[in-house]
Amino acid sequence: MKIQHHGAVNGVTGSCHQLHIDPQNSILIDCGLFQGAEQGKDIEASLPINFDISTVRALVVTHCHIDHVGRIPYLLAEGFRGPIYASTATAALLPLVIEDALKVGVTRNKSIIDACLKRLKTQLVALEYKRWQLIDLTATTHTEHFPFVLSQSKEAALRQAQDERNKPLVLSAKQSKEAVLRQAQDERNKPLVLSAKQSKGAVQGSIVKIKLQRAGHILGSAYVEIDIQNTHKKTDRHRVVFSGDLGAPYAPLLPAPKSPYRADTLVIESTYGDKNHQNRKDRGKKLQQVIEKAVSDNGVVLIPAFSIGRTQELLYELEQIIYKQAKKGSAKNHFWQSIDIIVDSPMAAKFTEQYENFKDLWDKEAARKTQSGRHPLSFEQLYTVDSHQEHMQTVEYLAKRSKPAIVIAASGMCSGGRIINYLKQFLTDKTADILFVGYQAEGTLGRDIQKYAPNKSRKAGYVFIDGKRIDINAKANTISGYSAHADQNGLINFVKRMRHKPKHILLVHGDEQAKSALAKKYQQLLPKAKIEIANS
Repeated sequence: MKIQHHGAVNGVTGSCHQLHIDPQNSILIDCGLFQGAEQGKDIEASLPINFDISTVRALVVTHCHIDHVGRIPYLLAEGFRGPIYASTATAALLPLVIEDALKVGVTRNKSIIDACLKRLKTQLVALEYKRWQLIDLTATTHTEHFPFVLSQSKEAALRQAQDERNKPLVLSAKQSKEAVLRQAQDERNKPLVLSAKQSKGAVQGSIVKIKLQRAGHILGSAYVEIDIQNTHKKTDRHRVVFSGDLGAPYAPLLPAPKSPYRADTLVIESTYGDKNHQNRKDRGKKLQQVIEKAVSDNGVVLIPAFSIGRTQELLYELEQIIYKQAKKGSAKNHFWQSIDIIVDSPMAAKFTEQYENFKDLWDKEAARKTQSGRHPLSFEQLYTVDSHQEHMQTVEYLAKRSKPAIVIAASGMCSGGRIINYLKQFLTDKTADILFVGYQAEGTLGRDIQKYAPNKSRKAGYVFIDGKRIDINAKANTISGYSAHADQNGLINFVKRMRHKPKHILLVHGDEQAKSALAKKYQQLLPKAKIEIANS
């Protein structure tokens, strides 16, 4: 057994890990997109699948953030036909995420998008939490035929790569939708689920099972337990755990993750391996204080946030502030009853609907609120912007009026999406505030704004957006306590609370400083274990 990393080793994006069971069989855990500096200068080169997938029997998706699923269309285009396992909620969200990613970053060609989504849905397998799923090591999971291309700009590069590998040419986007879908249907190879008896007869001599457990990061998020047993030697069993992204304790809406009973090898994220978050009470107070100070001059508060997870948590917390202030009846904070809270993201609205559909996954606190008649994700002052025309009108409207407003828009790292137009308009405005509530990867616009925004010790700096220099006069604030990632204490406790602790820990998904700090803590906790910072 060996683990190969195809992303999230030099930073926090591009999560993709290949567990090699033997020379003929492997499992892929996540297939994410690189972002920011990790994308590199050659964006095209960072997109394709540049590793052998002929042995991959299944893809397991931990959650729907783009840095964990963004390369799935490229995996399908490379010919992967195996099952794509995900939790029930993630399986409902994934097509929405992939469709949006294709439209925003790849192509607007409806035939290509439809073909990709059709392929995705035929391979998606929804799994309940806490149930073991056998992996079929005998099914054919790869074909050399490409059912679609992903963009016209990439067609030449893909054709050249195919020629080098002596593979057939991809379909042109000019071909009809019917032809694309017909070829996809002809190549369809539905995943099989073997019985235990069938699995024991596999020539490789291994039984491989996976189980998803709640990770508490976003709706549907999971960490993955993989059990590998040698059929020729029943005592030869190894348990590998991939953490995915672990949620922070006491985060709103979702319960915190519970540690697995056992792990022999643990592959764990380290995003905040060197930091601890504010507690929930303190961060709630800071959120309120920052917004109240920000709007005291009638300015606009811009909150870049991921459409799934962070947006819903913010709405939950804002509803709580509004509810408490209404009970106090204070004239000082009366503006909380009238301030516009704008979610400018159609995707966020769709994901919020899914959060409502999966209320059974909410924590006890959130359940009690809904039972009492409150609506934590849908309240009177909440407005959702849908179309692009409405979006541009909203930007213009806010720029002309002198009334405060809170705008939540994607992307969370300001690497694209509708937040860009707000930043173009308001970064130069001294009355505006940018509120960061999540991690900003190196090389992203969000990180640059954090670096160069004016503060007590630094004059106003500038950033470039779409090639244009924009001075930063707006104030920038960061509340780390709203991160959906576990902090250092949470990551340590995840291991500490295992009954049978790992003998080997691999650290991924973090900056070098974070990984090094966490590695030292793990070594202190488990002096005899092998603690390793993963590399590609």
